[in-house]
Amino acid sequence: MEIYLDNAATSHPKPACTLRAVQDAMTRFNANPGRAGHARSLAAGRLVLEARETLARALGARDPFCVVHAFNCTDALNLAIKGCLKRGDHVVSTMLEHNSVLRVLMEKQKRGEIAVTLVRPRGYFVDARDVQRALRPNTRLIAVTHASNVTGAVQPVEEICQLARRKGILSLVDGAQRLGGAPVDVSAMGCSLYAFPGHKSLLGPTGTGGLYIEPGLALDTVREGGTGSSSDSMLQPKDPPERYEAGTLNTPAIAGLHAGIAAVRAAGVQEIAARELALTRYLYQLLAVQPHVELYAGKPDERFAGILAFNVKGRHSNEVADSLDQAGVCVRGGLHCAPLAHKKLGTLERGAVRVSVGMFNTRRQMEKLAYLIKKII
Repeated sequence: MEIYLDNAATSHPKPACTLRAVQDAMTRFNANPGRAGHARSLAAGRLVLEARETLARALGARDPFCVVHAFNCTDALNLAIKGCLKRGDHVVSTMLEHNSVLRVLMEKQKRGEIAVTLVRPRGYFVDARDVQRALRPNTRLIAVTHASNVTGAVQPVEEICQLARRKGILSLVDGAQRLGGAPVDVSAMGCSLYAFPGHKSLLGPTGTGGLYIEPGLALDTVREGGTGSSSDSMLQPKDPPERYEAGTLNTPAIAGLHAGIAAVRAAGVQEIAARELALTRYLYQLLAVQPHVELYAGKPDERFAGILAFNVKGRHSNEVADSLDQAGVCVRGGLHCAPLAHKKLGTLERGAVRVSVGMFNTRRQMEKLAYLIKKII
């Protein structure tokens, strides 16, 4: 039987309620939300609103209209970064970021639009004091990942966001590896922007995600078009969320996301976090006694998400991942779209094998994985 351990890329399996919700949306009210007054369109519009409200609760956001539907986390990050920066701005980010942040920033810097400073982590974690030292008079944005997609290290985002707020600077948190897998409260965190996928720990389908935009913050749009509102104007609406949701939304996938979040809430986010930490810690213990295994984190604790990166001495990470795939285990080798994180780890040449657990994994699967790794050495 297959063992799936690539939940940091997308969660699998999806709960039955997610699958049913997608099918139901495609058959029961397959219509364009907010574009007409007939029953199907109204039903689709209600579903989109209910999903927005559910997302707001998951985020700890007080106003659901501050939550914008996106096609994935990368889409949301592009809106956040491109929407808030002007020519001449300075951005502080980190070496731990995913390419969905780094490439957007580097392309803008290459064109001479902005300047970027990347803070080097101390070990696995960024220090807020280093972030503060990197600030300039023209710093407009601090962008930081909530948890590294390579090591799972949870960054001090609340401390960094509070620093940004004291300095009058915007803060953007990439929540790709956190929302749904641990409690998130954007109000307590104090972030200006929080981007997230719907298809990872929230158990929704691919093609879903979103962006929290704090009340009163207006971003430039990166996509314009029909919204179903203010149709008499040739300019994009000013008010969220319609301002940022041009074009037809992926309503069936949003329906699946809505159902997936309900499954997460039923299981309990705290309980999911504790379970995933326990599994990651157990796997760490099983691998730590294998002399040919190199682990890229200390013993997992509450400062880590359910991710463990390792290598087998003398083997390329892709070779190990391929061997495990042939044995029925899905993990990811390579650079995980985070080259600077691997540069910091010293794994830029061979990458790392990444195991990322989800709410449906078991201790027995960790034992099977450890046995297979020992067998292929």
